[in-house]
Amino acid sequence: MKRYLLLFVLTVICFSSCNYFYKQEDERKPIARVNDVYLYHEDMQHLFAENISEEDSIIRATNFINQWAAEQLLVDGAKRNLNDNKLKRFDDLAQQYKNELYSTAYLEALVTRNLDTVVTWQEAEAYYNENKDIFKLNEDLIKFRYINIDENRFELPDLKTKFTRFDEADKKELDSIAIQFKSYSLNDSIWIKVTQAIKKIPAVTTENKNELLKKSNFIQLKDSLGLYLMQIKDVLERNSLAPLEYVKPTIDQIVINKRKLELIKELEKDITKDAIKNKQFEIYN
Repeated sequence: MKRYLLLFVLTVICFSSCNYFYKQEDERKPIARVNDVYLYHEDMQHLFAENISEEDSIIRATNFINQWAAEQLLVDGAKRNLNDNKLKRFDDLAQQYKNELYSTAYLEALVTRNLDTVVTWQEAEAYYNENKDIFKLNEDLIKFRYINIDENRFELPDLKTKFTRFDEADKKELDSIAIQFKSYSLNDSIWIKVTQAIKKIPAVTTENKNELLKKSNFIQLKDSLGLYLMQIKDVLERNSLAPLEYVKPTIDQIVINKRKLELIKELEKDITKDAIKNKQFEIYN
């Protein structure tokens, strides 16, 4: 008897709670209705920015309401006119998509927390040596430095000497006066694409661009912007093996992606094992 009484009390509480929330929902003032579905002001809050005019707000709200109504009417029409098998298939697809969104978001959060994103030089070098065939250049690379100056500078001969010799003292001095150059790049220790060099230097044309592919070549070009002094330090032509320092960012991404896939598999196994251990997951014979 006590058991039935308890069940009755719980049932009353449940219905009272449902009725309370139903009343709470009813207290909201609807903006529009399509059959039994209502659109409330809260559903449209995202439409209104502080800097939007009243006229634009009305237009935006009207468009949203009309689009919402059309969507609801189409859904109702689909429910009335499509057969049960097709509706069930759509419901299953929607549930599957929802599950995938949840599981993917949760896995991403776990991966972000646990993934090691540091790739050492030794790791990158090992991957590079094992996969050299995939690191062939598809365009020319160079190491070079350049300065763009006024050709009428009185100290031009001295400047050329320091630019071509480029010992430690020359580097420091050129760097200290670099603010006087129209444009420049004195870092000749990194590989860049020849196309990037051409973009930097308008005086390079289709006729003289091959001068950039001659190692240790000193180039002097002139245009309306002034005089360009260029020193080619090193060259790697198309189809050559790309240097490790040039492709390391790509290798880092490859290694991290591999780690990510391995970590996801490991996490999925651990989650399943824990669920079995805690009796959250069972397979019935």
